[in-house]
Amino acid sequence: MTEQIALSTISACGLSRYFGRRAAVREINLELKHGEILGFLGPNGAGKTTIMRMLTGNLAPSAGSIEICGIDLLDKPRDAKARIGYLPEIPPLYRELTVNEYLQLAARLHRVDNARIPFALDRVTQRCGLNDTGKRLIGSLSKGYQQRVGIAQAIIHDPDVIILDEPTVGLDPNQIREIHTLIRELGTERSVILSTHLLPEVESVCDRVQIMHEGSTVFSDSVNGLKQRGISLEQIFMQFTMDTENSTSSSLP
Repeated sequence: MTEQIALSTISACGLSRYFGRRAAVREINLELKHGEILGFLGPNGAGKTTIMRMLTGNLAPSAGSIEICGIDLLDKPRDAKARIGYLPEIPPLYRELTVNEYLQLAARLHRVDNARIPFALDRVTQRCGLNDTGKRLIGSLSKGYQQRVGIAQAIIHDPDVIILDEPTVGLDPNQIREIHTLIRELGTERSVILSTHLLPEVESVCDRVQIMHEGSTVFSDSVNGLKQRGISLEQIFMQFTMDTENSTSSSLP
């Protein structure tokens, strides 16, 4: 394994997906390093969800390749998926289970060794602020705590890559701040892809931003790079997603 591969947790090259004759995603390249948080932006229908479904192995690409920590996702899906934690926009929660029951089930589904499940459960409940909710039914929890449970199931098997789809939708400002803190903490140890419509969220949490429009990448840069040049993310987003004629370049004017 080369140093380049060793440092990369996700490497996608020439990723495309067609539904009939319609191209939902065209020739996407994506590279994610260990300890990096990538903000994934784009208007509705830009192809973000399709890409995340391909990166997590839930949808086969029509063309292109995906490696997770140097493991080919198409050739060795089981090994590659074991390195990924995924929180979809609608968390896959069982409202009739308690938090502990659900997380124990998630651990077994992620093939955590039975002897390690108690340790894994203790670790994620502490990390996600769920210490006092273990015996409560998920359906009785607030939206913010349900999101915490969703994140906990995504990290209970200690993955290298965490993919979060709209994790703060419907939360109040205090809950959003708490989730942001949790994401930043996770990003110090793992790689995180954060898909969101909230531009301030990306500026607050992410190291890098990639903007999608009509199935293609139209912009990619570091958040600090934008700040140093005094360019707002809102300005960039509007420029590359509202003016189709000018949204074919990923470089600033």
